[in-house]
Amino acid sequence: MKTTFELELADIKKIAAAAEAEALKNQWAVTIAIVDAGGHLLSLQRLDGAAAISAHIAPSKARTAALGRRESKVYEDIVNGGRTSFLSAPTIDGLLEGGVPILKDGLCLGAVGVSGVKSTEDAQIARAGIAALGL
Repeated sequence: MKTTFELELADIKKIAAAAEAEALKNQWAVTIAIVDAGGHLLSLQRLDGAAAISAHIAPSKARTAALGRRESKVYEDIVNGGRTSFLSAPTIDGLLEGGVPILKDGLCLGAVGVSGVKSTEDAQIARAGIAALGL
């Protein structure tokens, strides 16, 4: 039997604050979503000026990263590499860069998904949030 870890409210607040700070520092209007290991939404913040659609895309990116235990960019690369049949994979619909899993000792605790600017910048914000945990 394994001992597992899970995100607590204090962790979620830490991630959200650090991700928001990174976005504001760069003047990026984004939505930041945090999910647990099962892809269930724990936090959603849509910053001023973020497009309404980003509130749908960010949780999808986060859910995809959590369920796959890898960055959502991996799936974007698979599709862009020509394996378009992957678009039919069930439950995984955030196939764009910007979803980053939260990993501790090889276990996935959840993920952060960001949407609103360039995909590389979305991922930068997600990583900044996760870094606040000091894992």
